[in-house]
Amino acid sequence: GHHLSLNFTLAKGKVVGSPNFLGTNPAEVREGPRKGLRVLHAEEDKARELLMALTAEQKKVAIVSKDAYKDILTMANRKAAIEGQPSGLQASKLNGKQRAMLQAVVEEYAYNLPDQIAQARLEKFKKAGNNLHFVWAGVEEKGGPHYYRVQAPDFLIEYDNTQNGAHHVHSVWGDFNGDFGL
Repeated sequence: GHHLSLNFTLAKGKVVGSPNFLGTNPAEVREGPRKGLRVLHAEEDKARELLMALTAEQKKVAIVSKDAYKDILTMANRKAAIEGQPSGLQASKLNGKQRAMLQAVVEEYAYNLPDQIAQARLEKFKKAGNNLHFVWAGVEEKGGPHYYRVQAPDFLIEYDNTQNGAHHVHSVWGDFNGDFGL
């Protein structure tokens, strides 16, 4: 555990579940009866799998910094916004297998919530088509500080593992129009 912030708004028969903030400290239990347990492991592993599947040319666009950002960029803002940040690799530059990996990342976040909300999130993913971007900052190898985001016109996923020697994870799904029921 460590962080959990789930926000739900019910309006006109629709449930909106955004923003959602999940965190864990430690990122991996290193001793005791739960040694090896990694909370939020799929969020990290699926994005890294996509990163490793990129070609050298694709990585030149996707990796926007050798240094990871110190935290998620949207912080605790009332409305998700990424302004003035590099956009990374556009989904139109991904092959079919890479695109499926990007979808797996989005699905991991979507299915952190009940089906009704997950399905609405996946519709946003489908609607975005090629207007999606994948950004990575930090080391490529497991164990070092890193950050990534998936950005679409309607939503933003951010993930960082930078604090406490890359042993403290933050992850968020935010809607550009809909956070806190807007």
